Parts: sequence; C-alpha cells; structure tokens
Amino acid sequence: MDMDFRSAAPSRKIRDYCFSIAEKFPSVSLFTIGCSLSGQPIDCMSIGAGEICHIVVGAHHASEHITALICVKFVCDLAKAVRDGMFLVGFDAKQIFSRRKIFVVPVINPDGTDIQQGVFPCGHILFPRLVSMNPSGRDFTHWQANARGVDLNHNYDAGFADCRLLERNAGIYSGGPSRFGGQYPESEPETHALCNLTRFLAPQLKTAVALHTQGEEIYYDYLGDCPRGSLMLAECFSRVSGYTVSKPSGIASYGGYKDWVISKLGIPAFTIECGKGENPLPPSDFDNIYKKVLPILLTAAAFG
Repeated sequence: MDMDFRSAAPSRKIRDYCFSIAEKFPSVSLFTIGCSLSGQPIDCMSIGAGEICHIVVGAHHASEHITALICVKFVCDLAKAVRDGMFLVGFDAKQIFSRRKIFVVPVINPDGTDIQQGVFPCGHILFPRLVSMNPSGRDFTHWQANARGVDLNHNYDAGFADCRLLERNAGIYSGGPSRFGGQYPESEPETHALCNLTRFLAPQLKTAVALHTQGEEIYYDYLGDCPRGSLMLAECFSRVSGYTVSKPSGIASYGGYKDWVISKLGIPAFTIECGKGENPLPPSDFDNIYKKVLPILLTAAAFG
C-alpha cells in the first residue's frame, strides 16, 4: 500500500498502514492493546529484539492526528533501515534495535480522530450526544476528546484532583471538545489500555514519548519532578531538533500521560509539541515536522 503522509488519515487508514508495514517487514510486529469506547481496536507496532523498551504514542488529541502519521513513518523508516543495515540520520538502526525494542501506538484516540475528521458514523448511538456536547454542533474541527467527550491527556492518575479543580474554575463540568478529564483516572478504555501496556513494560522501560502539536517544545518534568536522565535527554532532544525545553503551566500541568509515567513509575517521559501553527496543523507541514522529530525519537530509543 502506498502511504500518503501528506494528507489527513482517519483511524481506518492508519490501521491499514500498520498492517501494510507489518506485512512488508518481518522485523515489525502488530498487535492490539485494547479498544476505544466505540469498539475500535487500538493498534501497537513493535520493532527490535532487545529487552530494553521504549514507548512512543500519537494522537491523544483528535485535532493532533498528524502525530499518528509521524508514528507510522517512524516505524516504516526504522524497519527499512534495519532491513538494509543503513544509518538513519546518523543512528545505526540495526545496532540500536539489536538491544532494544520500541513500541509505537500511532492512534490512542481512534474515535476522536474520526470525529474530528468527519468520518465518525452519523448513525452511531453516540453521535447525537457528541453534537450536543460540541459548541460548534456538527463542526468538529477543533475536537480533541474521545467519543465520551473526555480529554484523554487529562485522564491519567497524576494530580487528577488538582486538574478537576482547575476544570471547575474554568467552567468545565462535563464532557466536551477538550479539557474535561473524566469521572476518575483511567475511566476511559483508551487510557486504561495504554496504562496497562506501560505497566507491563515498566521493568524494562527506559523512556516514554507522547507526541502532540503544536509549539516546537519539549516537556520533561511533572511539577518539578523528573527521573534521572530526563533533563539531559530533553537537552539532547533540543540540540538535535531545535525545539525548546519548556514546562507546561495551568491545567496542562496535570493529568497527562507523561505526568503519570513520571509520578507513578519514575521513568523518564516526555511530551513533544510538534510543529507550529494552529491545530489541526496542515498536512503540508508534515515533511518539515518529521525532519525535526525523527532525531528526537531516535535519541530516545538509543537511551538506556
């Protein structure tokens, strides 16, 4: 299958890409870590043969679906480099992945990406409620949440009570396009599936990277807490990409995947805000974004 990384792709197309890569490259395994609220599979690709593990996750937020394409191309390029014994932007892929295994979840929020791109079935039982939750009605251009209106990157057990208080202060009491963190941590099947994968890999896990957009920033700590090696890695990421090492503020400081991995597992974890502009970033930005993010992902994979 020809993969078009310069056009928006709903979850079904991303899944087809994953199947195509797994069929073409024996070094890539494809499996499902769980299902979304509407029952869509959440796919994960793995590559490498070592015991040391790394995780990369895309598309927590629906309007940031370009990150799913970054994940897919990353695995495809890695598989080619491993097969051909080639270097990838200065990294010896075969040597790295003889000792390491990287797990890539391109779309943790498949329902949300379909809602945002206008391909979620209008006849689905959840659709009327989605429209009622969305201030823009049937225009889901800026939708970030899952099909229950929960912002998945506020649904992790990291300062959840503080995040809830900030939601209340902002007038957020129920599901909507963004910011609502759900009724309790891991209330959503998507976040629960990713947490289960992460907990399973935790004894060998060295880094976890969540790709978001936008701002060309690198977040590496949780309320000042950062596991050993985190700042050093963040500064390395900055040098190879030109991105800025930063810290989130306000409601963005709580409830995220990065925050949970740091606070509960003590493992270096990062949020990478890819590209610049207004979400959703245009597909025409893909090549420039990928060029800067690829060395970040390879640097993370070489750690440990």
